[in-house]
Amino acid sequence: MDTPSPYTPPQVWQPDTDNGGTWSKINRPIAGPTHEKELPVGNHPLQLYSLATPNGQKVTILLEELLALGISEAEYDAYPIKIQEGDQFGSGFVAINPNSKIPALVDRSTTPETPIFESGSILLYLAEKFAAFLPTEVAARTGCLSWLFWQMGSAPYVGGGFGHFYSYAPTKIKYCIDRFTMETKRQLDVLNRQLADKQYICGEAYTIADIAIWPWYGSLVLGRAYDAGEFLEVESYTHLMRWAEDIDSRPAVQRGRRVNRTWGPEEEQLHERHSASDFETPSPAQ
Repeated sequence: MDTPSPYTPPQVWQPDTDNGGTWSKINRPIAGPTHEKELPVGNHPLQLYSLATPNGQKVTILLEELLALGISEAEYDAYPIKIQEGDQFGSGFVAINPNSKIPALVDRSTTPETPIFESGSILLYLAEKFAAFLPTEVAARTGCLSWLFWQMGSAPYVGGGFGHFYSYAPTKIKYCIDRFTMETKRQLDVLNRQLADKQYICGEAYTIADIAIWPWYGSLVLGRAYDAGEFLEVESYTHLMRWAEDIDSRPAVQRGRRVNRTWGPEEEQLHERHSASDFETPSPAQ
């Protein structure tokens, strides 16, 4: 690993646009739109603007699970927001998510329309709207929400911390990799212990807690993130591996992983989703 040059922070920070490495253009130090761009709108009540990152997958997996239950009101249109091209800074997207991060959802069945951003908030909104994948008994509901919020607070250490410095940073910095590897392995151990005597995160019921956690930690231990399985010794987390594989086998999860995916093998991509038939016959937009 390269040893970084000593760095003394300046009195006033200025962005270094040439030092961000992969994904460097997805962030900037100010909010607001950079350009005018309206969002497309489909025919269904739910309009999703997203990308098949772990946070994006949470929502499409839940929507596909709701449809698998026969809840037709959960039909949705899903449009890709290409974050590497700056779509998240278009005026239409910023209007529904001032934070310029995917995913964002608009529920057109309400008056006025309801915009929702932050993946955890979207999961909670949909679970409450359709009365599914969220316990109603107080203690069980509270436990489910605790794990949902655990994921929201913990995953940045995995993605923005470990994943960034291990896979994407232009310079390998031992201190950074060691720091975030330790926290990532602690989180994997938290989940492994939780799943030692439970089928799912909260017990015997599959909930939005599982749907939130799996795209991050399931993908990591299944070898789909950062090419770090051996480095993290993921096979040692046997209960977590069992859970990850069980959820990976669910048809709705397999469909949800594909929605708004614009990279990888063609058979895993579905740039836009407007109906169930799109999984068999890709839309012309692809």
